[in-house]
Amino acid sequence: MNNLSEVKNVVIAGGGTAGWMAATALAKLIGNNLNITLVESDAISTVGVGEATIPPLLTFHKMLKIDEAEFMSSVNATFKLGINFENWKDTSSEYFHSFGTTGRDCWATTFLQFYHRSKKEGYQAKYEEYCLELQAGLNEKFAHLPNSGLKYAYHMDATLYAKFLRNISEKHGVNRVEGKIEQVNIDENSGFIKSLTLLSGQTIAGDLFIDCTGFRGVLIEQALHTGYDDWSHWLPCDRAVAVQTESTEEPKPYTRSIAHESGWQWKIPLQNRTGNGLVYCSKYLNDENAEKLLLENVEGKLLKKPLFIKFTPGQRRKHWNKNCVALGLSSGFIEPLESTSIHLIQRGIIRLMQMFPKTGITDSVINEYNYQSEEEIRYIRDFIILHYHVTNRNDSNFWRYCSKMDVPSSLSHRIELFKEHGYVFKAPWDLFAENSWIQVMLGQGLSPQSHHPIADMLSVDEQELFLGGIKNSIEKTVKSLPTHKQYLDQYCKSKI
Repeated sequence: MNNLSEVKNVVIAGGGTAGWMAATALAKLIGNNLNITLVESDAISTVGVGEATIPPLLTFHKMLKIDEAEFMSSVNATFKLGINFENWKDTSSEYFHSFGTTGRDCWATTFLQFYHRSKKEGYQAKYEEYCLELQAGLNEKFAHLPNSGLKYAYHMDATLYAKFLRNISEKHGVNRVEGKIEQVNIDENSGFIKSLTLLSGQTIAGDLFIDCTGFRGVLIEQALHTGYDDWSHWLPCDRAVAVQTESTEEPKPYTRSIAHESGWQWKIPLQNRTGNGLVYCSKYLNDENAEKLLLENVEGKLLKKPLFIKFTPGQRRKHWNKNCVALGLSSGFIEPLESTSIHLIQRGIIRLMQMFPKTGITDSVINEYNYQSEEEIRYIRDFIILHYHVTNRNDSNFWRYCSKMDVPSSLSHRIELFKEHGYVFKAPWDLFAENSWIQVMLGQGLSPQSHHPIADMLSVDEQELFLGGIKNSIEKTVKSLPTHKQYLDQYCKSKI
């Protein structure tokens, strides 16, 4: 059903990362003729453990004209060059999924094909030696390089990030109303949301509502009954327990992801503390033993009590239903393995601004928004499943289940294409580029059976010159970089 009333009043239900990201972007970028109200209850805590990000957040901040050093010092942030995966292929292996590219691709194929030929011919260098971000990360080095020569993201305190954005939002006219939502009022004829009634009795009317109420989905699900696609048969982890600890070492410029018998543990280094958590499957590990396992594997004094989080992997059947757009956890949740939660908030906000229904909400814009959202999240889903399914681990019931489970046909096709030919192609809505798929596939134990014929066009001498030139350039650059800690202290020392 179309509603051709002009959209002037936008109501954001819930604060946290999702709510304040939406408020800031709408107010700063398209909000001159909008009235934006954010309803947030001080009595409801936010999840607030999404502390690792991926590089597109830099673009979001540039759009908002956020000063990077000011942002980083305000949210206790460090730089992130990728994720180090430990014990995923088996219990004694590790690999690094970095940002950026490895080697140099050509018009027909990826650098992997040239590397794979050289490996067959006895070349000893490892694939990861041809990636600048990876080598800088492992050597704990960082600096801004000309022409964005080093691709990076951030580790940050998500609660402080919400406060940082709130300050910007309110300066640009966003009206924050404190209160708990008591009732969502629906128009009987259109089925659209008319207003929210708060516990205080205050009523807040709007034309467009943005649901940032987390897993509860107060608007999108409790009021509009949108439905949910459950993906737990592919992504069996359904619990997390998180805790913050004092730092015991200088912050590394990467996230650590350490696989355990029933899931995995994260370690996220901020400037003045460490974020820790255990993601696990409740079918194979109960909450008591999960907390015990986590606390046995953290370093430093605990700063807060462990926080338990229950979730069902999947997505809302519609990310936009009627006049309600769901962002963040209210729209769905995969899991935090590749730090995609904040990115999906960002993409939802940008997509909404690109399709903003100023002259009225129509089915055509709703359908396009939902199509794009669903396509994007399915590619991320497949990428996460890959980590669990392609493994040599069979040391527990959890890993035996993951390695034998049926996977989406879209993923099984990509796995076979890589195993047989080493080919990876980036699809239009795929967040992760070819090099991300390659690094994870190689790291999880897949090896291509053949290489592209274009790799044979180089003579042995040309090949050695090509590979050696890349490797030497990376070694020289890494050697010239300051340590990560030195750069943080000079560029954006934490105010915390």
